[in-house]
Amino acid sequence: MMIACEECGLVVDIPNLNEGEKATCPRCSHTLIKAVSLPFQRPVAYGIACLIMLTLSLSFPFLSFTVNGMGHQITLLNAAETLQHFENSVLAVLLMTTVIIFPAMYIVLVLYLYYRANKVKNIGHVIHARSWIKFLCRMLFKIQPWLMVDVFLVGVLVSLVKISALAHIGLGNSFWAFCLYSVLVIKCVSLVDRTWLWDRFFAMVPVDGVHDGDTHMDHNHVGCHACNQINPMPTTHHARCLRCDSRLHVFDANHSLQYAWAYLIASIVFYIPANLYPMMYTVSLGQTEGSTILGGVVLLWKMGSWPIALVIFMASIFIPMAKMFTLAWLYFCAGKRIDDSTQIAIKCLKLYRLTELIGRWSMVDIFVVAILVALVQLQNVMAISPGPAALCFAIVVIFTMLSAMSFDPRVFWTPKRKSYKQDSELDTVESNSVVPSVHK
Repeated sequence: MMIACEECGLVVDIPNLNEGEKATCPRCSHTLIKAVSLPFQRPVAYGIACLIMLTLSLSFPFLSFTVNGMGHQITLLNAAETLQHFENSVLAVLLMTTVIIFPAMYIVLVLYLYYRANKVKNIGHVIHARSWIKFLCRMLFKIQPWLMVDVFLVGVLVSLVKISALAHIGLGNSFWAFCLYSVLVIKCVSLVDRTWLWDRFFAMVPVDGVHDGDTHMDHNHVGCHACNQINPMPTTHHARCLRCDSRLHVFDANHSLQYAWAYLIASIVFYIPANLYPMMYTVSLGQTEGSTILGGVVLLWKMGSWPIALVIFMASIFIPMAKMFTLAWLYFCAGKRIDDSTQIAIKCLKLYRLTELIGRWSMVDIFVVAILVALVQLQNVMAISPGPAALCFAIVVIFTMLSAMSFDPRVFWTPKRKSYKQDSELDTVESNSVVPSVHK
């Protein structure tokens, strides 16, 4: 099976893997495919458990807040409803989609597609509902980066610590169910085998003229990011994958950098008001006081809650700034192509992977605001409302994620030499084939 690495563009011939093994790219060490043990039973079992825990998470009280004999309790859905009440529809939709709707859709799609895959008799050749199955498979992997149940759980824990000194906090049955739900979702996502799922429905289509060791710089193929199918070079701008019907994107370094820079600059613009304006307003005994991100960190530090202050500082200040500076530096290096050595490309690629990994964790502060706004509503005695910075900061997180997603890391592997095969010849490598690394 021939696969083009989506991070460095190298075409690799993958051998048959045993369960529990994975194949990595010999050039950039990116995981090409993995063979999950019990590929049908385990994802389905965890998916069913996820649906049960999600139902329990939505069915009972989530948290309660009591101070001076006055109390208030919320369900998981109340956070979005309260944000909507304060005319923050965008934050309400963002909370609902990333914490409830998208995870639920993902689990339902996993269960349905795995059920259909298990019923396939002629493996790799599905006749009925071909386009519908392809659409659902593509949708499954498109929404995966936007699942933020684990980030939301951390936000809940941070918000509880922030107000635990001010009032009594009760943990409802739904809270414990959601904790289990978060763990199960993470495990279920890790067990979904993209290669196994596509292979059950649609077999790879052989393409002539593409060989082991080719790269994107040979301009003789286009790799599909959805199903790993290698396609011949398209003749139109709207060409589709031979296997999954996804739209093909011919490698274009300038186009990729333009989109990435646009999203990054937009995030920098919104990051300024996100730090200048209050993240939330606190009403205590009739007096209203605004709190910025940095002001909240300083207040928590003075109160002695330095671990939470560090978490907020890392998630809301350090990580966004570090990610924006890192992406800007990577885009600059990719655009200038000052050094085309393999070592520099690998270092840049590692930094890029790190920014993708930590980027979504900046949403912790947004979820903290959502929980506090929903929970602390005791009218003039004590109440919290969202500030204008909350929306700006959410936009910053989304735009930085979109910037990283829009960037094509194969730009790092655009050398002055024509192809990786020529590079191998210059290094006097005797073998003409590229062997992937197979790990248990």
